[in-house]
Amino acid sequence: MTTITTGDGTRIFFKDWGDKNAQPIVFSHGWPLSADAWDAQMVFFAREGFRTIAHDRRSHGRSDQVWDGNTMDQYADDLAELIETLDLHDVILVGHSTGGGEVTRYIGRHGTGRVAKIALIGAVPPLMLKTEANPGGLPIAAFDAIREGTYANRSQFFLDLTAPFYGFNREGKTINEGLRQEFWREGMMGGLKGQLDSIRAFSASDFHEDLARFDRPTLVIHGDDDQIVPIGASALETIKIVKDAVLKLYEGADHGLAQTHQDRFNADLLAFIRN
Repeated sequence: MTTITTGDGTRIFFKDWGDKNAQPIVFSHGWPLSADAWDAQMVFFAREGFRTIAHDRRSHGRSDQVWDGNTMDQYADDLAELIETLDLHDVILVGHSTGGGEVTRYIGRHGTGRVAKIALIGAVPPLMLKTEANPGGLPIAAFDAIREGTYANRSQFFLDLTAPFYGFNREGKTINEGLRQEFWREGMMGGLKGQLDSIRAFSASDFHEDLARFDRPTLVIHGDDDQIVPIGASALETIKIVKDAVLKLYEGADHGLAQTHQDRFNADLLAFIRN
């Protein structure tokens, strides 16, 4: 397996496909998945002439399962170590859901010196948790339920989660059993402790200051029927903070739109990168 070892000794697994001399696209996955969630995009963009890279977040997938350090700051620092170890420049950063938070916190902590463009897909910024200052967020009870389900019966909870994640619970939607099983497989590869910690990281992290540091072309893609990261407290707020950010709204789309709307998503992301 291809890994880097971070400063605290954690091995981070990554895939590195395509022409190593081409412009790199670095993909950050959502919770509780792994780099495998981006396989179709990695093949598509490598065929379009890009270098495509995706890593398993610490405690997810094939990366080390660590007891401590499952925080958004550390995720961002791991991403920075990956980019610096591979000596990547002119990078296109693409983050889905929690990965969108990871990318955003990376900008906040490490700047945009190595970055060309940013794409946030169904991403959690600026803040998912409902607070007095963020009344449009989700109540803490929603995240407590995710914690309880993950801890009590992770295997069944992950299968059940695919229904709202991909919109399979909507009338007229065809259930893709293979996609459900793939979600389950990726989720079960990760470590329970890290996945539980990550729920706090993606729900309670405040990204307002990080978004304010964006100074590169930014694309925000979000489904208006996203049942996991509701659009009102996420994408619609992000575009108010990031100057000149472009919002592409997918009408009726779910949280996992990179899979359920794969061809459209790939084409829109390619157009943004090449524009």
